[in-house]
Amino acid sequence: MRLLLLSNSTTQGYGYLEHALNDIKSFFGNSTKKIAFVPYAGVTVKWDDYESKVASVFTKLGYEIASIHRGDPEKIIDSADAIAVGGGNTFNLLKTVYDNGLNDLIYDKVIAGMPYIGWSAGSNLACPTIRTTNDMPIVEPLSFNALNLVPFQINPHYLDAHPEGHHGETREQRILEFLELNKDIFVCGLREGSIFELNGTDLKLLGDKNVRIFKFNTEPFELNNKSDFSFLMNRD
Repeated sequence: MRLLLLSNSTTQGYGYLEHALNDIKSFFGNSTKKIAFVPYAGVTVKWDDYESKVASVFTKLGYEIASIHRGDPEKIIDSADAIAVGGGNTFNLLKTVYDNGLNDLIYDKVIAGMPYIGWSAGSNLACPTIRTTNDMPIVEPLSFNALNLVPFQINPHYLDAHPEGHHGETREQRILEFLELNKDIFVCGLREGSIFELNGTDLKLLGDKNVRIFKFNTEPFELNNKSDFSFLMNRD
């Protein structure tokens, strides 16, 4: 199983996905030709436009993008070498995946070795559930259960900041609420510009920012790109 899970698509000082271009090219290499793109997280952007935006990046790297909204999604995925799932609203993404009966197909393809790249909502989709997304539940999916490709949760765009004058909960407080009722799972606060890459069971962090790790009844701690992340892949 091969996954590339990005916290975000746009990082300050870079264009769209530009901060991850070298990692994307290294991940897919030269054997990947056609990538099935899942645009379902796009809500305020038309899916045709979303496809064009993503294709403008991937074609420069030598890859063809085929958005699954342009035909039979199953056939497009079957004919592709890899899957890319874009960011946007995670609830709309998961609902539309369920509505089109694609959750088992994508899972089976990735488990069998098809490379998967996701950013933001696309990274949430790879987790056991989408319950650590930052998005508003603007639609109701059949279930909050996601693809369960990794046994831990990701909180993308993770922020430490508590803006002056803001009296709502911080991101950390929200995650601790989640853990109070979900005691058996790790949550990874993936800061912008950071990427998890999984090859088989080898999980590593790409980028120069730490990831913040949360677990019930454990003091949150920081790991960097030299750390051992094997504990996160334990499904016991």
